[in-house]
Amino acid sequence: MASLAAALGAGKLQFIPLGGLGEIGKNMAALVHGNDIILIDSGLAFPEDDMPGIDIVLPDITFLSENKDRIRGIFLTHGHEDHIGALPYVLRQFSVPVYGARLTLGMVDLKLAEHQLTLHPHSRWVNPGEVVKAGSFTVELFRVNHSIPDACGLIIKNPVGTVVHTGDFKFDHTPVDGQVADFHRLAEVGKKGVLLLLADSTNAERPGYTPSEKTVGRTFDRVIEQATGRVIVASFASQVHRIRQVVEASVNHRRRVAVVGRSMENVVQKAIELGYLDFPPGTWVDVESIKSLSANEIVIVTTGSQGEPMSALTRMSTSDHRKVAIVPGDTVVISATAIPGNEKLVSRTVDNLYRLGAHVVYGGDANIHVSGHACQEELKLMLNLIRPRFYIPVHGEYRHLVHNAQLGRAVGIDPSRILIGENGTIFEFTREAGSMVGTVPSGKVLVDGVGVGDVGNIVLRDRKQLANDGILIVVVGMDAQSGLLVSGPDIVSRGFVYVRESEVLLEEARKRVKNALAQLEGNNLSEWSSIKSAVRETLGRFLWDRTKRRPMILPIIMEV
Repeated sequence: MASLAAALGAGKLQFIPLGGLGEIGKNMAALVHGNDIILIDSGLAFPEDDMPGIDIVLPDITFLSENKDRIRGIFLTHGHEDHIGALPYVLRQFSVPVYGARLTLGMVDLKLAEHQLTLHPHSRWVNPGEVVKAGSFTVELFRVNHSIPDACGLIIKNPVGTVVHTGDFKFDHTPVDGQVADFHRLAEVGKKGVLLLLADSTNAERPGYTPSEKTVGRTFDRVIEQATGRVIVASFASQVHRIRQVVEASVNHRRRVAVVGRSMENVVQKAIELGYLDFPPGTWVDVESIKSLSANEIVIVTTGSQGEPMSALTRMSTSDHRKVAIVPGDTVVISATAIPGNEKLVSRTVDNLYRLGAHVVYGGDANIHVSGHACQEELKLMLNLIRPRFYIPVHGEYRHLVHNAQLGRAVGIDPSRILIGENGTIFEFTREAGSMVGTVPSGKVLVDGVGVGDVGNIVLRDRKQLANDGILIVVVGMDAQSGLLVSGPDIVSRGFVYVRESEVLLEEARKRVKNALAQLEGNNLSEWSSIKSAVRETLGRFLWDRTKRRPMILPIIMEV
């Protein structure tokens, strides 16, 4: 498929999503024109329930590796993990310039520092409205609203036509920082003509408008005013606007603010350094200092809004945090909506907080969280401002893409010009036509510890089997000369049955294995593969008949 892209004529443009379509997370896409490729975002996803032991999930970048000499730059829409988290792994394979707004590059610096990497020397932060030339592409950032400052969309011009990528966006008319989305620039670009619009689909199922982030600030002010003890607010570390509103409410009610959690501390420090957080002297205090303050003088901002097992709030809820212990009278605010799959973790954390005597503010009815993504009416407004010739919904699970496509039809875009694809699809455009012409390799690269891609489907299958049914290790000693059984079989059980409570079952299993080996004597007893196969088959049938379980059976032959 690299050869297909290499043969691309000057009159054609390709859009190739490598992640983010049909899923939430690992957003990454390539635009290809002639001999030039630019990338939009480089994100990760978090493991699903059926990925035991996996830390993070990356997009498959085989296509990029095969064409790395043609990559002119990576353009970032904002600083969330699902848009920048794969950068350390990508930049190890090819070093190219990275461009993004100021806070976005600040978040990237934090991310790369963890991996002891630095940015390409030509990388730089770009102001909205500024244009960067990358091969045959010119890229301009435009301001949008999202749940992190400096979120931007991209206006990408090339000889075939203009492409607009919304990034993650919503239209907030009263943003916390006063930076309203650039409606004027969007209307201007739309009037000049846009070949292709790529738009966020996350909330395409939801009617109406997404509420302003300022509504959350009013809730914080009320909660902090009414609380008689400490207030502990859990949020995503990257939600700088949310943190800003917590601190503003704390200052209003003469409280000091401490930050707990490594990622939260790093982001707050970076935001202060870059000027995105600025408060009266003495507002911020070290967590050690809160011991000398009265409970009604303290607000703690921390991580753990998703119930992550090692996060600060989760450890507080289990009385396992070294510096902060939950006490009766504390008010805990969980300022986030549980990501699908995390509901049980969040519920467990809430239960544990209540057991310790805390008052917990959480859930959709509490008005302590708003989405950062556009609902249907905002998506229609974006479509009407841009009026693209072609429309591709991006960033969402497949049903989100379908709902977003329906919005495109609702505002009058020709259904034949609305294209829905999946990761790896090659969308090819001329000035007049657009179609899906093939695929490139795509999928999930699993990261476990320092291993990248060394855990595949077979390893995951084995982990699931071990988790569900355990393992039996069968050890037999064979005479190296005669091939006769001289010891065993000995059986070791882990995660299947407890030996002391299942002695009868395991003794019967030993007899079955011994009988199976006896039947092989004189035939295949010298062939280790035959012995192992016989042990697995005999033991597998026996254990299924007795227990209706299929543990992993691992025969080990020792030569004596």
